Amino acid sequence: MALTATIYNLTVELSDIDRGVYETLDLRVARHPSESAEYMLMRVLAYCLEYEEGIEMTQGVSAGDDPAVLVRDLTGTITAWIEVGAPDAERLHRGMKLAGRAAVYTHRDIRQFFPQLVAKKIHRAAEIPIYAFDAKFVDEFASLIDRRTNISLSITERQLYVDVGGKTFNTTIAEHRIA
Repeated sequence: MALTATIYNLTVELSDIDRGVYETLDLRVARHPSESAEYMLMRVLAYCLEYEEGIEMTQGVSAGDDPAVLVRDLTGTITAWIEVGAPDAERLHRGMKLAGRAAVYTHRDIRQFFPQLVAKKIHRAAEIPIYAFDAKFVDEFASLIDRRTNISLSITERQLYVDVGGKTFNTTIAEHRIA
């Protein structure tokens, strides 16, 4: 019998001071059986840190050719292509050409996949930010996510402050560029 996705109901109090975004997000996230808790958390963080009108989470690891997060305008045209983890160069090239804006959010060691991105042709590669998070921070945060969780996220000057389950911690969001 095939395993089904586990549904997580997350309430996120988002205060992105850097962008002037203050929202309460009620997210219903499906975690595929082959998806790690860390990958799911990175999808949630990418969604929150990119939050704007028209944003949507795809099906994660089972999304096929789609990225983890998309932004569409009112006509349905994709305007942002947001990858999670360690995407290959071809996906970023395709996403940047299609949407005109792309980004990567990762908890992986950037030294493991960055060289293959630099070695390949990627449309407007220098404009694609790669936001890297400390793996220890992601592991600790992911371990606190239950099927129903309230999260408080505050972002200021590329510092991410988190409160989940009464535990508070923070990390720096390191930005890298392909060039």
